[in-house]
Amino acid sequence: MDVIRKIIHIDMDAFYASVEQRDNEAYRGKPVAVGYSEIRGVVAAASYEARKYGIHSAMPSVTARRKCPDLIFVSPRFDVYHAVSQQIRSIFLEYTDLVEPLSLDEAFLDVTSNHKNMPSASIIAKEIQQRIYEETGLRASAGVSYNKFLAKIASDYKKPNGFFVIIPQQAERFIETLKIERFFGVGKVTAKRMYESGIFTGLDLKNRSETELVKLFGKMGHTFYANARGIDLREVEPNRITKSVSAENTFLSDKDSLMLLNVELYNLAKEVMQRINEESFFGKTVTLKIKYTDFKVITRSKTFTTGISDFYFLWNSAKEILKQVDLSQKKVRLLGLGVSNAANDEKEKYIQLELKLDVGKS
Repeated sequence: MDVIRKIIHIDMDAFYASVEQRDNEAYRGKPVAVGYSEIRGVVAAASYEARKYGIHSAMPSVTARRKCPDLIFVSPRFDVYHAVSQQIRSIFLEYTDLVEPLSLDEAFLDVTSNHKNMPSASIIAKEIQQRIYEETGLRASAGVSYNKFLAKIASDYKKPNGFFVIIPQQAERFIETLKIERFFGVGKVTAKRMYESGIFTGLDLKNRSETELVKLFGKMGHTFYANARGIDLREVEPNRITKSVSAENTFLSDKDSLMLLNVELYNLAKEVMQRINEESFFGKTVTLKIKYTDFKVITRSKTFTTGISDFYFLWNSAKEILKQVDLSQKKVRLLGLGVSNAANDEKEKYIQLELKLDVGKS
């Protein structure tokens, strides 16, 4: 009989903003955005007070300021966030060596076997939450289940300072009620395509065949099919290193209009930027992928001197690359955008790039 794994997902609540509020009493209880207030800046993180105004990570700073005129912008202190992250990770390692960091503020833990021989993953998760608060003054949410897919959903279910468990007997019924945006790999672009295919919930996804899902969403169709049934065989990988982040979209109808493709790039850049912030991965190389109607695939890349942390820089860089591609002979059926080649210097990763491209034109 297969062993049922015990997986915990710990996700710090508004991590960067909470650190700033912890360290500066004047920020407590007020809407705070970590990021740059310049016209081309973006929000890296928002406090829960700011989120009430609809402010979220990757949002342009000018938009955030418009939504909340009293918003306090705080320049990021990544050296502090990194130090706190290491402090939290040391707590994790007291329970298990199987710790997979996803970013500075979240990680998976496999506690099926653990250093303290504790039989209950729920008790371990609650103990870790309490220790994080006692040792750092910060709150974390925890999700517990038998695989990574469900543990991550559980940690987000009752934020902030949340705790939720999904046991095997409840999993499929629970998944059927989920909005498809909750599923791994479903960003705004994929969600839009799912809506157009009549897929809105986990039950809708479960009612589609694997063949149909692969036809609609490529190799991710296999993942969607399995996840809709509560299946996720991915192991917790303690040595996992992010090497790139990317997103792509296969169009329902082929496109040859530069304007329409730039709109698609806007959506892809939003999705990639969200993943960049989630994984704290700041690469220097932007890669554009194009698949034509005859299935020929080409890629074009450009490398910059510092890690990319600004949405508008990413989008405009992608548009500049696209301008160099010949669209006169064949239409495009798929467009992809990725960022790779991690910045080596820890401080260099977070430099806001000066935007030398023409922002006003698309």
